[in-house]
Amino acid sequence: MSATVLPARLPAPVLARAPRDVHQVLADLDRPVYVVRDAAGIAVTGDERAAAAAGQVLAAAGPLPPRRLGSPAFRRDHGVDQAYMAGSMANGIASADLVVNLAQAGYLASFGAAGVVAARVDEALADIRRRVGGRRFACNLIHSPNEAAMERDVVDACLRHQVRCVEASAFLDLTPQVVRYRLAGLRRGPDGRVVADNRVVAKVSRTEVADLFLRPAPAALVRGLVEQGLVSAEQAALAAAVPLADDVTAEADSGGHTDRRPLPVLLPELLALRDARRAETGGWAVRVGAAGGLGTPRAVAAAFALGADYVVTGSVNQAAVEAAQSPATKRLLAAAGVTDCAQAPSADMFEIGAEVQVLSRGTMFASKARRLYDLYHRHAGLDDIPAEERAALERRIFHRPLDDVWADTVAYFTSRDPDQIERARDDPKRRMALVFRWYLGLSSGWSITGTPDRVADYQVWCGPAMGAFNSWVRASALEPLENRHAAAIAAELMHGAAFTSRVAVLAQAGVRLPATATTYLPRAHPRPGHAPDTGSGHHGSGSAEQGRRT
Repeated sequence: MSATVLPARLPAPVLARAPRDVHQVLADLDRPVYVVRDAAGIAVTGDERAAAAAGQVLAAAGPLPPRRLGSPAFRRDHGVDQAYMAGSMANGIASADLVVNLAQAGYLASFGAAGVVAARVDEALADIRRRVGGRRFACNLIHSPNEAAMERDVVDACLRHQVRCVEASAFLDLTPQVVRYRLAGLRRGPDGRVVADNRVVAKVSRTEVADLFLRPAPAALVRGLVEQGLVSAEQAALAAAVPLADDVTAEADSGGHTDRRPLPVLLPELLALRDARRAETGGWAVRVGAAGGLGTPRAVAAAFALGADYVVTGSVNQAAVEAAQSPATKRLLAAAGVTDCAQAPSADMFEIGAEVQVLSRGTMFASKARRLYDLYHRHAGLDDIPAEERAALERRIFHRPLDDVWADTVAYFTSRDPDQIERARDDPKRRMALVFRWYLGLSSGWSITGTPDRVADYQVWCGPAMGAFNSWVRASALEPLENRHAAAIAAELMHGAAFTSRVAVLAQAGVRLPATATTYLPRAHPRPGHAPDTGSGHHGSGSAEQGRRT
């Protein structure tokens, strides 16, 4: 089945009264909209002369194309067309193809480097650079307290390939590597002002972590980098004049690492903190964005209404055509509802009890992972686990003897980070943690490859935005997985957010329009390389054929 491609613009009536016609006027975002009263009653028009001739203008809203949402500085600094970012999804799920698809369409996207071996990160960044034709993109830099070498390798690759933006995520404290990346791009411009060529977008869910990124880099870390010859004395001197991040993303109820905080609480907190810290860096304006729960145009519009400078999507992109996720997992994601998520122990910060939000429908990973953490919490090592319990683990979760799992773990870290094994040799508790992390780490890989006999163990990072998105696109052009291109998802969310924002302006002026005229549903989008669709996106009364499958 193919998507219907609508004409560039349907002829609009001068005065619209039927719900379908009213929707068409509202969706023409490049023109103003007027609500008028004439002899025949209430009408809507985008024509200024028709509004004047009607006799009485009751309300009006100006043009609001998606590019006007959010911060113009975000678009300028990142070289993108809209204040929209697709956040990173670990293990390369936010693939090179996904980043390229979005970059070519004018959106910022972050490659999912977390959990990816250094050689693959290097290869992916080189591939993206080659294909994007000079457009900007980002790479994820995830805090890895147990594997410091991973942070170093990602920063090395970003500097080598001149990646001008990293998305710093899951940080509990600052590390030398994130500071090194930031400082390595500092210089003084021709006008004497400090220029930061390397931009940092910090994704946070706590004010105390946000505060670290809103301030200049700590002097102690800067000194250490200078002493190691990793940054110059001039860059160290300039560091005091700039905050560590250009952008701080308020991460609310998202997939993966999350504190599940409500966005209407978290975002205003970070905006207020940003304003309070601005004087400390000479007025340098750090932007604050919103992430978590953004799966529909209304949610995106609400984030901008709360004051977000930009928005970041995550879960909804995991089922995109370009995402490096298996077809089996994408089908699970497309069937998810808003309540089909659960918290589970995190592989990268297992020992400290950090959690990630995952899909709970169609997989038993969350309950199995919680069982492992409970055993870790109660026992001093693998040999302390009762024989019957150990046998059950080997049979139901690991599908092999734990001694074999330890042998695989030793082989893995010997080539990747030998210090992990050295620290565990005389520490039974740590050895148990590494064995349990074997399952937690591979479970996402089984999901990515679609391993048939491991469906019950798939770890799929997912927030409630996925379910909201599925409800919104039901029976529309974006319901079939083959139509869910990342750039099409971005375009519809932003276009719908601008539409919703215009409706809100009229509602605040007292205008009450029919629900069928003010509901935005996805338009049809052609396959990449075909002519774009600029239809109205309305699926209300009288226009059910628009955007539906044929």
